[in-house]
Amino acid sequence: MSTNSKQQARARRHARSRSRIRGSAERPRLVVFRSNKGIYAQVVDDGQGHTLVAASTADQIEADGDGKIGVAKGVGKLLGQRALDAGITQVVFDRGGNQYHGRVAALADGARDAGLQL
Repeated sequence: MSTNSKQQARARRHARSRSRIRGSAERPRLVVFRSNKGIYAQVVDDGQGHTLVAASTADQIEADGDGKIGVAKGVGKLLGQRALDAGITQVVFDRGGNQYHGRVAALADGARDAGLQL
């Protein structure tokens, strides 16, 4: 399978899930983007079209374990802490067309550990 068709397949999966997932002011959407090098997450209010909170591997984070999965869990904890500081307690999880496994699941677990309800 070529890279382009993998990207297109992920985009199709993401579009399918986005037709059902909608973030609001009361319960915004936690979006995950996973690249080969890093993982990026943001909390978005779809009604306003604004990013409320964001965290990524570009931030100075403490890894919670080894390798990329530990880093992803650290990003989730940082995002959860920032969301709680902004007054956000509940979010809708948007896996971005990725399988809920590995780094994506670790990020969700890190956000839950910080006290965010997914």
